[in-house]
Parts: sequence; structure tokens; C-alpha cells
Amino acid sequence: MAAKENKRAPGWKEMPIGGVNPEAGNAVKYNTGTWRTFKPVWFNDRCIQCYLCWINCPDVSILIKEGKVAGIDYEHCKGCGICAVVCPVKPKKAIEMVKEEK
Repeated sequence: MAAKENKRAPGWKEMPIGGVNPEAGNAVKYNTGTWRTFKPVWFNDRCIQCYLCWINCPDVSILIKEGKVAGIDYEHCKGCGICAVVCPVKPKKAIEMVKEEK
């Protein structure tokens, strides 16, 4: 009888740079919107459709409809605030962070 192989997960030094995602595209399964303390509020009348918020959102929570920014997916937005930081609109940004009311 052959010896049983010891299977173990690789250690952090053995992992490739950037890690491994064994199930890519599974974020939609998780409602991460309950994690946030602050939430982004999008103002359509101020938005210049530059897409910087969409490009920089790590959660893909900027909604696009008919080729235009159309709002925020609050079920998946964790409230990191990157969208508000990168918004170039001045003096009042098209996305502002506000305290989440729970």
C-alpha cells in the first residue's frame, strides 16, 4: 500500500504574488453593504460622467445603465469612500460620503 500524501495548504511564502482566487466572480453572492459606517450618496445633477468612480470602485458598486453612471449598489458597497475621493467635480462633488443611518 502506497504511503498517503500529506496535503496542506501552501504557506504565505509559497503563495504567488497577488494570491489565488479559487472562485473568481463570486462577490455577488455576498451582501457586504452592511459593513459600512459611511455610505456614498450620488448626485445625478452634479455628475459629469467621467467614470472615475466606476473605474476605482473595488466592489464594482457603481451602477451603469445605458452607458451612464446611474447610482450605487448599496448591497455590495462597503463604504470605502474611494469613489468620493476620486470624483473631480468641484466645488460640490457628485459623490459625497454621509454617516450610515442604521
